[in-house]
Order: sequence, then C-alpha cells, then structure tokens
Amino acid sequence: MARTSNVFARVEPELKAQAEIVLDQLGIPMSNAIGIFLKQVVLQRGLPFDVKIPALSLPSFGTMTKEQFDIEIEKGFADYKEGNSEKATDVFDSIESEYKI
Repeated sequence: MARTSNVFARVEPELKAQAEIVLDQLGIPMSNAIGIFLKQVVLQRGLPFDVKIPALSLPSFGTMTKEQFDIEIEKGFADYKEGNSEKATDVFDSIESEYKI
C-alpha cells in the first residue's frame, strides 16, 4: 500500500455537507476526491479549472442569514407587485429558444 500523508483543511460545515452528498452519489470518499484534485493540480501545473468572478452573482440560500433572506423575499414580492416579473414558462421558453434546447 502506498504511503500517505495527512492534509488538514478548514471548510464551512454547509459546504462540506453539500460536497459529501454529491460525492456519496458518485461513490467517491472525500479523501479520494481531494487526492483526485491534487493529482490534477500537479498534472495541470495549476488549478484544474478556471477561477473567475461570476458575471452575475446571485445570493445563495445556504449563504444568507435569515435577515438577508427576508430582504431578498421582500424585494421579489415588491417586484411582483410592481409587475416586474415574468411567468416561469415564458422564461424557460426564451432559454430553450436561445440555447436551442
């Protein structure tokens, strides 16, 4: 068996839990996933993916406090009352036609 070395990392509990769910579905233990990542760092001589600032950054439910969530809900409701909303079917139809799905 190959010798191993320990890696200790601190991550947000929510992120770890979400990653474990995905990795469990893939049948990959967390330690193997980290090993795969590190092997790709070596092979790619850098991060194995682009690191960019998203063009559009929307808040994620898991990253918001209750107060932030309430503010976002109030904004959405105010938009709805002012008529600044679209039917979901219209949005999906436009996405399908734009991306030829």
